Amino acid sequence: MLRPALVAAMLASSALTAPVVSPAFAQSYSFSSVQVEGNATIETATVLSYAKIGRGQEISGAALNDAYQRIVNSGLFESVELVPSGNTLVIKVVEYPQINIVNFEGNKRLKDEELATIAKSQSRRVYSPSQAEADAAAIAEAYRQGGRIAATVDPRIIRRDGNRVDLVFEITEGKVVEIERLSFNGNRAFSDRRLRQVLSTKQAGLLRAIIKRDTFVAERIDVDKQLLRDFYLSRGYADVQVLDASSDIARERDAYFVTFSIREGQSFNIGTVSTVSEIPNVETAEFEAVQRIRSGETWSPALIDNNVTRMENLALRKGLNFVRVEPRIIRDERGGILNVQFALVRGEKVFVERIDIEGNTTTVDQVIRRQFRTVEGDPFNPREIRQSAERIRALGYFSDAQVNAEPGSSADQVVVNVDVVEQPTGSLSLGASYSVSDGVGLNIGFSEPNFLGRGQAVSANVTSGTDSNAASFSFAEPAFLGRDVTLKFSTAYRETSSQNAAYDTQSFSLSPSLEFPVSELGRLETRFTIGQTTLSGVEPTSSFILQRDAAREGITTSSIGYTFSYDTRVSGVNPKGGVLLRFSQDFAGLGGDESYILTSGLALAENKIFKEEVTVRAIFEGGALAMLGDNPSRVTDRFFGNGKIRGFESNGIGPRDLVAENQDALGGNLFAVARFEADFPLGLPEEYGIGGGLFLDIGSVWSLDDLDGGTTANGPGAVDDGLHLRSSLGFSVFWDTPLGPLRFNFSKALVKQDYDKEQAFDLTISTKF
Repeated sequence: MLRPALVAAMLASSALTAPVVSPAFAQSYSFSSVQVEGNATIETATVLSYAKIGRGQEISGAALNDAYQRIVNSGLFESVELVPSGNTLVIKVVEYPQINIVNFEGNKRLKDEELATIAKSQSRRVYSPSQAEADAAAIAEAYRQGGRIAATVDPRIIRRDGNRVDLVFEITEGKVVEIERLSFNGNRAFSDRRLRQVLSTKQAGLLRAIIKRDTFVAERIDVDKQLLRDFYLSRGYADVQVLDASSDIARERDAYFVTFSIREGQSFNIGTVSTVSEIPNVETAEFEAVQRIRSGETWSPALIDNNVTRMENLALRKGLNFVRVEPRIIRDERGGILNVQFALVRGEKVFVERIDIEGNTTTVDQVIRRQFRTVEGDPFNPREIRQSAERIRALGYFSDAQVNAEPGSSADQVVVNVDVVEQPTGSLSLGASYSVSDGVGLNIGFSEPNFLGRGQAVSANVTSGTDSNAASFSFAEPAFLGRDVTLKFSTAYRETSSQNAAYDTQSFSLSPSLEFPVSELGRLETRFTIGQTTLSGVEPTSSFILQRDAAREGITTSSIGYTFSYDTRVSGVNPKGGVLLRFSQDFAGLGGDESYILTSGLALAENKIFKEEVTVRAIFEGGALAMLGDNPSRVTDRFFGNGKIRGFESNGIGPRDLVAENQDALGGNLFAVARFEADFPLGLPEEYGIGGGLFLDIGSVWSLDDLDGGTTANGPGAVDDGLHLRSSLGFSVFWDTPLGPLRFNFSKALVKQDYDKEQAFDLTISTKF
């Protein structure tokens, strides 16, 4: 068989490599027939469709070379050969083998199941070298996202009979490349330590094997730049610029050094505040009345936006559509102030045509739509759309949420596009806990804040400890009846056998509730609670009060109650601190065996000082149990002040029967506590997550109902239920660990009663109010 010089060298190699194309000569051909040989699974018509050579068609050598390239570039064949034979063109092909199995070797950090979802090469599909290389690059990128930039992935094939191959990805994971140092240039107002607290990226520290935020992820650096800018803006630095964020890798390629360059500018306060109207017949008095901005306050975008929102909402309530509030800033750099003028102007008459939502594979549309205060047909308000986007992101259901507006079907219509990316929201936890008072405990818990994609929160927890066992379940619907009303349902069971009290308890409760806003920063919860408590295991030598309480056996309680809370910290206007006020009452007696009024209150104020390095906090808390009717209070209902005044054991203060063999703690109907705290750095590298604090606690537990019912030898007069102040001074060590924020308290009781039980050391999970 003769082969012209044009295709003499057009022979594919036997290995899985691209064929070598021979030079084409200026020669023309005409074929009466085209034959395809070697194709077993790919149709002849498919090969001819790539060749595009017709019968009897005169074709040049260059065109014949183009036909060859088209067949090769189809990615279907291991080798291709064009053989002119007289008036017949023979196309000889060798098909790529079929993938038998796909294996991963050398991987430990990423499981086979995770890698299989990344690789597009799959069993029973045709092997493609280009796709295998792309899969290797995608797997290496997944390791890079986890901080292993030195990871390498090599695709290899093992030939099998029947034109099949096993595809193996040989993986060398390498070590995690951590951020060894985060530093800053140009920062004068805040220390490096304070700015590192702002960043989502962290330095490698003691727990570098557990903490994942110390790995270098390039995309996270852009987020950190925005976090830094927002931090400065919220503190009055209107001209701040985050100029650059350089990341240098160590010579050994095992660590990164990241440096942020900042131009702070100066901090501004609010100067004069005025309001003008550029709309006929619209007066400014009512709009000035809803403003919450004062001269001398630190300037921040949140402060301005909050006031603009209040004024625009007022315009909507007054039926003034398309009214926009423009904040106009007049700078006085010498005085360090920004004068603010709110201008009421007429906006464009543009309406929302529709809201399109994409990307929500689990979350139903309604959960996203209810984050909008605007619906189809309403006037278009760009500020409201931006705030809706923030509310969607704050849900925590999505790894990314983009909200954009584009022109609609006419000039006065816009379409709001919402594009979200779902992320896992549920969690299953299994862990252990320890406290000095409760001992060692094991717990298992499940939580899902987006149950079935409906935005409902479900959680269940079971705890078993040395002295107690507990189980709880809760459900919350955050948009009951389509409004900003949260419907909650919770039930709990608990049994205790405490070493600090000579009795056992069993309790069960069920409580539905409704929570809703009553002001911009205030919320009100109303609830109904029904439960039963059993007191047992009281010994004959115990206090006569405990024996009296135990004689009543199981007590059923039915109550209604409310809690009002006011929290300025949620507004974001003052990033340095704020105030929390909480007041609650429960009224028992609507059925059940007990009648009482239970009242409690809390007031908290905190602020950051010394360039925000130190947080000072004052907490005032108190409670009162007022019994109605003839029955005195039970020990299971009274206050003990546990955790309220540090430096004392659980059940360590308050009324106590000193004549009883166990010197039983009885609790009190009243308690009041004042706590003063200061949290500050200890000078250790902040990546260790260790800080310190000082505290001073003052308070007491006192008052019992009936001390005249005892007939035993340890009867009346054995209990002092008077008001006796206690106080303690101490030092705390905070350690932010992956297991939770731990708090180590070292305390010294300053003022106490002789019968109080002290506790110089305590370990707890640090909580926030």
